[in-house]
Amino acid sequence: MKSLWSATAPSVMPTPALSESVKVDVAIVGAGYTGLSTALHLAERGVSVCVLEANEPGWGASGRNGGQVNPTLKYDPEQLVRMLGPERAEPLISTVSNSADLVFNLIEKHGIDCAPVRKGWMQVSYSKKGVAGLHARADQWASRGVPVQRLNAAAVAARMGSEAFAGGWLDGRAGALQPLAYARGLVGAASAAGVRIHGHSAVTALQRQGAGWHLQTAGGAQVSADQVVLATNGYSGNLWPGMAQSILAANSFIVATKPLSGPAAESILPGQETVSTAQRLLLYFRKDSHGRLLMGGRGLFNDPSSPTDFAHLERSLALLFPQLGPLEFEYRWAGRIAITRDFMPHVHEPAPGLTLALGCNGRGIALCTSLGQQLAGRLCDSKAEFAYPVTPLQRLPMHGLQRFYIGAGVAWYSLLDRLNIS
Repeated sequence: MKSLWSATAPSVMPTPALSESVKVDVAIVGAGYTGLSTALHLAERGVSVCVLEANEPGWGASGRNGGQVNPTLKYDPEQLVRMLGPERAEPLISTVSNSADLVFNLIEKHGIDCAPVRKGWMQVSYSKKGVAGLHARADQWASRGVPVQRLNAAAVAARMGSEAFAGGWLDGRAGALQPLAYARGLVGAASAAGVRIHGHSAVTALQRQGAGWHLQTAGGAQVSADQVVLATNGYSGNLWPGMAQSILAANSFIVATKPLSGPAAESILPGQETVSTAQRLLLYFRKDSHGRLLMGGRGLFNDPSSPTDFAHLERSLALLFPQLGPLEFEYRWAGRIAITRDFMPHVHEPAPGLTLALGCNGRGIALCTSLGQQLAGRLCDSKAEFAYPVTPLQRLPMHGLQRFYIGAGVAWYSLLDRLNIS
């Protein structure tokens, strides 16, 4: 099923398959946000880079997400300090907090045509109990100088056009964009900086060769590199043992209406904020630049095969905004999110000169862009400050049964959400 983003993004820059063997300083597998941001920031440091992508750049989650630019992790700042200690937590908190700035600065610097809007992100709760937690979260970020607003039920209703919620908070750092257009813009920026980017160049083998690495592509051409970054996220295969088994590749489904107009449509998100619900199985929604209303959320483990697979989202959207009357949906699509056991981004260095970076847990636009910048600094200088924790690669237990326990987890979390159990 065709996504809204693939239907409306600027035309793709040619990235022909690798046709001749090359040698570079760094080879990157995966042309999503992490790979492209890493490549761009490396090239700006004078490093020779080759990016290899099995499909087209942005084909995976980078071109299929909801387009929200949220500079947060699952955990609040105080939780991160307790988990990691202040010495490790504070650089991470600062880097993540600045990740939306990085995205919008790159858009401006490189003239990326991706309909950027920076009007903030609302996180809302159906219950008063949940609102208290969101206000406490807002207070934590406010103490760190972040522009936030506590929102009661009336304030949420005025900003959102729905009276379904008891309150929430607004994060003024956040925004939205056309995600595939952003990915394609990063392709253009990286290419202009000297990066070689090759689509339809699946890597079939990765081997240590002397002090460097050797990558074999499906077309026969080879890449030799001093260092390698695997940035395949929720679409990771068996290129490195255990990588795919370290995450859950869960589907996020999204629907988009036809462009809306009239007073009822204008009452919904008039300030252009994006929204997420504060549930375990959250819903997220926004408007695009043409007035379409989008909603995303959980879906089946398998890729969707018919419009009925999206019916739960369409019902939810109709219930939240009854003033719109019957809705007509123009696009339905899905993409795979890489979920880690601890809901944190994972960086692994299982062999000399090899870096694995994955697990953005649904916050990929800001987080992966930031991670790429950080990785570039670390690849150039192993002693450079690096905000993200580097951890051992660990397989999830019984990973082969992931479709079953994802289904069980969805059912269990859905029950807890309905019962309003924290």
